[in-house]
Amino acid sequence: MALRLLSKARVVPELRNVAFASSAAAPAELSDFDMQHKTPVIRKQQLIPKAQYGGRHAVTMLPGGGIGPECMGYVREIFKYIGAPVDFEVVDIDPTVDNDDDVQYAITTIKRNGVGLKGNIETKSEAAYVTSRNVALRNELDMYAYVLNCKSFAGVPTRHKDIDIQIIRQNTEGEYAMLEHESVRGVIESMKVVTASNSERVARFAFEFAKKNGRKKVTTVHKANIMKLSDGLFLETSRRLAKEYPDIEHNDMIIDNCCMQLVAKPHQFDVMLMTNLYGSIVSNVVCGILGGAGLLSGRNYGDHYAVFEPGTRNTGTAIAGKNIANPIAMINASIDMLEHLGHHFHADLLRRAVNKTVNVDRILTPDVGGSSSSSEVVDSIIDNIETVAKNEIPIVLA
Repeated sequence: MALRLLSKARVVPELRNVAFASSAAAPAELSDFDMQHKTPVIRKQQLIPKAQYGGRHAVTMLPGGGIGPECMGYVREIFKYIGAPVDFEVVDIDPTVDNDDDVQYAITTIKRNGVGLKGNIETKSEAAYVTSRNVALRNELDMYAYVLNCKSFAGVPTRHKDIDIQIIRQNTEGEYAMLEHESVRGVIESMKVVTASNSERVARFAFEFAKKNGRKKVTTVHKANIMKLSDGLFLETSRRLAKEYPDIEHNDMIIDNCCMQLVAKPHQFDVMLMTNLYGSIVSNVVCGILGGAGLLSGRNYGDHYAVFEPGTRNTGTAIAGKNIANPIAMINASIDMLEHLGHHFHADLLRRAVNKTVNVDRILTPDVGGSSSSSEVVDSIIDNIETVAKNEIPIVLA
């Protein structure tokens, strides 16, 4: 049965009256979405039934601040063009208010839909009782693992070529536990929380990820020479779990040396496992090595929910509304989301169109050495969707 007949305006003409093999319709293999919701293993929550109907998925869209709304607009335009079987539930979060009402509503919608696509959400309030919106989302939804796919773009000029690194970051504790207090006047203490349970499950996630994706090595990044208890626990847990995966090499590296090695010799890394703050730092370093903040996408995973976003958590407020923001990171995040939901045809079609635009046609925004506007990049991707679609062999409906 066809997932969708693509017959609306601005739909690729060659795709009308055809259906494509998508794993969403194949019962023999569970999509990541189905696997995540049918095989929970760690945290038990009161779950809201997922909004899924007629082969389509409802997805929470959080535009965020800065360039987020315009990039989300490009994603919706492209999804309409390719007929992606996704319906977005848009939730705007006001960054200026001193309460968490908007965030709680966003969390409820993600619990209902199971999946979210987000831009970076600002938290302008400096009140101590107002938590970071981004951190609150990750913690409340228990999305303990963050994955950043760091792969070179041939069309983007950089010093290092052919980089292919996967960063896996513990996403809910460490310095981001948001536990601070003033012990005596003028002395602030901030707690770094590392637990055995979260260290083990993110380490296992990393080794299973490496095993599933044919990766050969996992490098644990730490500062256990100074933080002997907290980082020591994280490192010891990684070493212990590594023994269960004899086919995967495991080593470790201190965070300061790691940053230097990334800049000097990035090809030595394969899968990198680290705590929360180190993950934030290393992610930005690698994004810079590969061309900047506008290219890579990140994935937040828990046992029940997944949220996809640009790889660096920057709002880009300074360039908002100027039609120069790089839309590739947000589009790549939407591709990751489609793959997670099992819509592999649409994901592959869009990924190949992006590849042609960036690596072959080299239609690039100024941040990566180009001269094109945001809308010109998106128009090129839409044109290339039609080009790459002609090379697909469709299953023609009788």
